[in-house]
Amino acid sequence: MSERIIRIGGASGFWGDSPEASMQLAQAGVDYIIFDYLAEVTMAIMARARAKDPALGYATDFVRPVMAALLPGLAGSGLKILANAGGMNPYACRDALQLLAGELGVTLKVAVITGDDVMPQFEAVRESGAREIDSGEALPEKAWSANAYLGAVPIAAALAAGADVVITGRCADSALALGPLIKEFGWSLEDYDRLAAGSLAGHIIECGCQATGGNFTDWRQVDGWNDMGFPIVECSADGSFVVTKAAGTGGLVSPLSVGEQVVYEIGDPQRYVLPDVVCDFTQVQLEAAGPDRVRISGARGTPPTDSYKVSSTFQDGYRCTAMFTLCGREAKAKAQRVADALLARTRRLFEQRGLGDYMRTSLKILGTEDQYGPHANPALQQSREVVLRLDVQHLEREAAAIFAREIPPAGLAMAPGRCGMMGRPNVQPVIGHAAFLLPKTSLTVLLDVDGERREISIPPGTAPSIATTSVAAGPTGPVYDGPTRRVPLYELACARSGDKGDSVNIGVIARDPRLLPVLRAELSAERVKDYLSHLVLGTVERWELPGMNAFNFLLRQALAGGGTRSLRNDPQGKTFAQMLLDIELDVPVQLLPLPAQSD
Repeated sequence: MSERIIRIGGASGFWGDSPEASMQLAQAGVDYIIFDYLAEVTMAIMARARAKDPALGYATDFVRPVMAALLPGLAGSGLKILANAGGMNPYACRDALQLLAGELGVTLKVAVITGDDVMPQFEAVRESGAREIDSGEALPEKAWSANAYLGAVPIAAALAAGADVVITGRCADSALALGPLIKEFGWSLEDYDRLAAGSLAGHIIECGCQATGGNFTDWRQVDGWNDMGFPIVECSADGSFVVTKAAGTGGLVSPLSVGEQVVYEIGDPQRYVLPDVVCDFTQVQLEAAGPDRVRISGARGTPPTDSYKVSSTFQDGYRCTAMFTLCGREAKAKAQRVADALLARTRRLFEQRGLGDYMRTSLKILGTEDQYGPHANPALQQSREVVLRLDVQHLEREAAAIFAREIPPAGLAMAPGRCGMMGRPNVQPVIGHAAFLLPKTSLTVLLDVDGERREISIPPGTAPSIATTSVAAGPTGPVYDGPTRRVPLYELACARSGDKGDSVNIGVIARDPRLLPVLRAELSAERVKDYLSHLVLGTVERWELPGMNAFNFLLRQALAGGGTRSLRNDPQGKTFAQMLLDIELDVPVQLLPLPAQSD
């Protein structure tokens, strides 16, 4: 077994992440830097940009300023760059990069991977009866974009062909890290445990600083927010790896901070489906291996499925958001009456013009713990300063524009104490999202290296088997005797949440293994559903990850349409874990006092 270590840095968790990350990681001496730019809404934005200008449709930030800073030191360094910055137009991204390289006098071998674009066959797929994965609804009649999540095999092939930079369109985020490991260690495409381990390494660093203390429950333990270190994985041929960051940078790499990223935005941890492997993370173990170093092992894998997941976007009417501050006595009551009046007034105007009603409306009175529903602090209901946020969605742009037009006049006609109004709000198209499955044999994946194009053979995968569930049903009541004391979940566990379509996942990690039976007994799926019932319309499922002393919850129909369609203040479920951490559980007195929170 090779003792060689491959170091991969994660420099971008989204389109707009800090451009400082790339130079920080390059100076740390990594072998590869990966950039993850794409989300569902990003693909729609890129599709619209390309429609207006054939030279656009990619993550322009990747070329300038990111690669403009990296290129002068790239030649001869051995550093390789991998990015899904190609978005909807990988060749335009390549051309812009080559133009920049020419300006700087740098010779660069750039590989482009294509084949993810499903738009040429979208209509046929829709007519064949394909359905949205979660809702079961028919696919939209017209789509802005439809792209399959490709895997790591073409990335590994590009690197084997000598590419210095690999540009992809849509691909699984974690594939950007798995591709280099397949190439460097010669992993077989049937060595599913190692493929799962490499995918886990990519999953951890794909969201940038979220792996190094960003968004960590114990945020007070994290120093250096002004100079956060981006994550680095040091990978071994056996699939184990260490998570760390550049020396001298801010942030925190600990089993709990990294563990929160392991459970972030996954469903069943025993069947985390990726293009190259179906991962089982239930026995993953995290061990402190020194300051800001965590060793991870235990990922397992099974053969991949025979389908790609395809993410499509479409226009779903128009939206407009009004937001301003109201001050004074009874501020919440004033905000409610203003919102009611605005909706009544605009509905009257719609009727006069023959326009239909709103598709959806959403009122939030910020400053009163509006999102907490029945768990809101009663004292805040009497706050003398609140922010009214009123979101509306309508099929017609004209109607949304009428709503926008009526917001400023309300400042003279309605409640006193209004301020903070920043002019007339903008009308924006609502971007709908629909995901579906497509046989891998339906797509041709192409690799282009310096103009030489060839097809990449992708393992066909196997038909999905019935999932062996790792749902931890657990007992319906306590499994311990003796007196108990009510303790908030925050003192027992860390937690992080994120969106999965119209669903939210919440990963909960016990601070001490002795607390696991308490969480198993007290924090049932039913208890979570009841606590967050004001937000969650669907079912709640719970799975256990015994290797990490953790649980993962999946809350379905929890985001009022999902990140691209939701009118909520939190359309991506980022606050759900923070709310759940306030739930109080019965803890045996014999376990108290609780162990001190540690790094």
